[in-house]
Amino acid sequence: RNDPNSFGMGFEYSRTGNPTRGVFERAVAAAEKAKYCVAFSSGSAATSAVVHLLSPGERILSIDDVYGGTQRYFRKVVHPRMGIEIDFVDFGDNQAVLSKMLTGGDKTKLLWLETPTNPTLKVTDIDKVSTMTKRFNANALLCVDNTFCSPYFQNPLEHGADIVVHSVTKYINGHSDVVMGVVCTNDEEIYAQLRFVQNGVGAVPSPFDCYLAHRGLKTLHLRMEAAARNANAIALFLEDHQGVTKVVYPGLKSHPQHDIATRQQNGYGAMITFYCIGKREQSAIVLQNLRVFALAESLGAVESLAECPSLMTHASVPDEQRALLGIDDTLIRLSVGIESCADLVADLDNALNAAVKNKQEQDKQKQSSFLPKVESGSREGGGYWDW
Repeated sequence: RNDPNSFGMGFEYSRTGNPTRGVFERAVAAAEKAKYCVAFSSGSAATSAVVHLLSPGERILSIDDVYGGTQRYFRKVVHPRMGIEIDFVDFGDNQAVLSKMLTGGDKTKLLWLETPTNPTLKVTDIDKVSTMTKRFNANALLCVDNTFCSPYFQNPLEHGADIVVHSVTKYINGHSDVVMGVVCTNDEEIYAQLRFVQNGVGAVPSPFDCYLAHRGLKTLHLRMEAAARNANAIALFLEDHQGVTKVVYPGLKSHPQHDIATRQQNGYGAMITFYCIGKREQSAIVLQNLRVFALAESLGAVESLAECPSLMTHASVPDEQRALLGIDDTLIRLSVGIESCADLVADLDNALNAAVKNKQEQDKQKQSSFLPKVESGSREGGGYWDW
């Protein structure tokens, strides 16, 4: 019980606690500026543990542009099988959030927030949401999924959040060799409930995975700085490329919530979303022609990854909801790694140029199909237009 890694509980059974997991949990708590951290076998398991704090008949108010796996879990498991109501709302619209909050009354027990969101990178003012929650629904908990920023670039507990969730699989581990999640809090009662769920459900990480994730955490600051530098340069490059119609990156002044990100975060992160020209065919050409960026659904590793959310990570989101969020087939999400920035830019340039060439060829074919055909043959010795 004297071992600080046991949080005063000692060690009796490895599912309940073990020294390696305890070391990792304490390290993440320190990075997230939290008193407590509870580790789980995946980010989804960590999300599930937070939902276990609620009871049937209560309600979750979730940001609309949420990770596809979380949205699917809320819609297809939490609501129909656990009897917990789910409402999705744009947290950038204060009136909409307040209306939903007041409509549900005391039933609303959890506000679920991602900032920046996945994949459209909307940034929400955590302080403002926290203040609103405490004023109009003091019994509700505010949980922030901080995966995209990592503890290095953002600490939601310092902005009024009650709970912070991470998919450790991503930036905290950072090497694409661990699947894990954590929940952090400063509240002792919440911590005790999470520990109970962790032990009772048993969705715990192995000691070896904790060892690997702890290894990754030690270089988090170096990786985040390097990846963010690359991301900023790539975002600026994409803004000027003829193959791109729109770039979304919190570090760009063109981002609608750039000022909030500057105030709330310690850096802008390494996730970029952009829309390529054309349609689904052109986005497929971009992805097929990438050589340094790997086509993959994950993110946050030292390697750079690219994906099309509408067909991959967010395919489970209903079509009408994707349309409302702007997640169409031309949207490409980049997780920028720490490779040579010049190599990454050249890779994107080559892939985008291939899409531009394809689009130009299609446009020429369309134009030619509208032109009158000239047939060889003659009327009175000359050619004629066949309309």
